[in-house]
Amino acid sequence: MSEDRRTDPPSGGPTTSKEGRGGILRSIAHRLVGDRPLLPDEGALPSFDRATSWLNSDPLTPAGLRGRVVLVDFWTYTCINWLRTLPYLRAWHEKYVDAGLTIVGVHTPEFGFEADLDNVTAQTRNLGVRYPVAVDSAYGVWDEFANHYWPAVYIADAQGRLRYHHFGEGEYAMTEMVIQQLLVDAGASDLDLDLVTVDPQGLEVAADWTSLRTPETYLGYGQSSGFVGEDAATYDRPHSYAATGRLLPNTWQLSGDWTHARHAAVLNEPGGRIAFRFHARDVNLVMGPVQSEASVPFRVTLDGRPVGESRGTDVDTDGRGAVADQNTYQLVRQLDRVTDRVFEIEFLDGGVEAYCFTFG
Repeated sequence: MSEDRRTDPPSGGPTTSKEGRGGILRSIAHRLVGDRPLLPDEGALPSFDRATSWLNSDPLTPAGLRGRVVLVDFWTYTCINWLRTLPYLRAWHEKYVDAGLTIVGVHTPEFGFEADLDNVTAQTRNLGVRYPVAVDSAYGVWDEFANHYWPAVYIADAQGRLRYHHFGEGEYAMTEMVIQQLLVDAGASDLDLDLVTVDPQGLEVAADWTSLRTPETYLGYGQSSGFVGEDAATYDRPHSYAATGRLLPNTWQLSGDWTHARHAAVLNEPGGRIAFRFHARDVNLVMGPVQSEASVPFRVTLDGRPVGESRGTDVDTDGRGAVADQNTYQLVRQLDRVTDRVFEIEFLDGGVEAYCFTFG
């Protein structure tokens, strides 16, 4: 977790993979003993007036939402931590919207391309986000909430008072029980008190926290770590990098003609590679073509061999795929026991920006 607008949540942990039927049983036990979450008054629901535009709705206001329970969710579409919460948000919207819940997704960008309204509109549609979205490209709503995190959830009661917040992944059962409690307090009747079950796929599957030992890693020098070729003398200009041999755990290297820019590693010529020694089930990479509508083919390997059945959703068994837009790409999902591995991606054309590795 950080306060410099990184996707670095404080409480993503093993609890994120323990919902479903177990969550329902805990919910039943919770209610049998008559316990209710203690929900303090955390102040008035802040304004959305500084949103730059709206999707799926006309502009909303705290006054106009009075009488409804409001869940405000801060997100940005490449954030792996938020993507793993999305199945619950969709399920809560579907189950509770008619009972008095309004979810407001506040899309505040981390990377520059996420401030592009066309990109946000397309990804809102592609990800199945059907509840209202306040597009917050100037960080106005973010500042009104004094928020620092993706993802972040704030829940207001029907009187417009904030009663609960949670930063990061997890706590899905607790969050849903707060929704239910506030809906009942607002007069909802015949509310189904079972917790939702979800069937996440691809990037939305919770991390394998027990085996995850490699942190989120930025490639632009503004936030980079673990880069064995780091040299301030080469910042922001083309440089020919050579592989340095065996990598230590959680380190990475470039080979080929790259520009190590503040925001990303930018490939100038075909054949450039990124290698990363990691320990995790999944490897994801936020990347995109430099030129819009370009498509840059790539191939990935594990320990020098094709990924095979350990492929992610964005590659085939030969490890081949293409970068067609600025997005999060799942490149590896291992099916076998997780150990230290060396991941490598080779781009067959130039004109790619690689922003950030995430793991799961």
